[in-house]
Amino acid sequence: MKTFRILGLLLTYPEREMIAALDEMETVLKDESLLSRRELDLLQPLFTRLRSQDLLDLQADYVHLFDRSRQLSLHLYEHLHGDSRSRGEAMTTLSTVYKLNGFELAVNELPDYLPLVCEFASLIEEKAARALLADAVDTLAAMERCARQRETDYAALFTALIALSARKPDEEEIAAVLAGMASEPEDLDELDRDWEEEPVTFGPGAPSCAGLQNHGPSAMPGQEP
Repeated sequence: MKTFRILGLLLTYPEREMIAALDEMETVLKDESLLSRRELDLLQPLFTRLRSQDLLDLQADYVHLFDRSRQLSLHLYEHLHGDSRSRGEAMTTLSTVYKLNGFELAVNELPDYLPLVCEFASLIEEKAARALLADAVDTLAAMERCARQRETDYAALFTALIALSARKPDEEEIAAVLAGMASEPEDLDELDRDWEEEPVTFGPGAPSCAGLQNHGPSAMPGQEP
């Protein structure tokens, strides 16, 4: 299921290689038919902008949107747990799920990075992939709303991921996530100070992963999605 991976790739820092592959990505999204016509139409402005805008401008916009915005941080557990111990436990759980399915992380990768979650979802059975997104769907919905407030085309990617989830977002849970999201800093220096934190440590005793615990190690390492 390459659809999951493509949506994740579109959420990464724009590079020439990705821009060159846009036609192929769009063809796969249409051919796999996991997204409805509505979701595909919503993605069109993003594809158009990625094709037409200068690469340096695309990269600057991306940094401003995702790297300089805590509300749109692509590390999912940051929105759910902040810097608490529970975030480390949740990431330990997710890392274990990855390992059980033969999915190895690079040394500098955190397991809750959304493009990485999407790549993993593309390698497991569709039912398990949808369940994985269901665990994060309320956070995705909160991020979608933040993205729409910024009037960015990237909001359509969150809409598509929500549509692929095994369940619909819960309004009360969305409100809780939005309430827990830190307000944006007034300047970049303040943001840098806020992000000067100790690395998250992973430890034993993490709970089971609700989204995948009923499916077992269903990934097919090395197999094309």
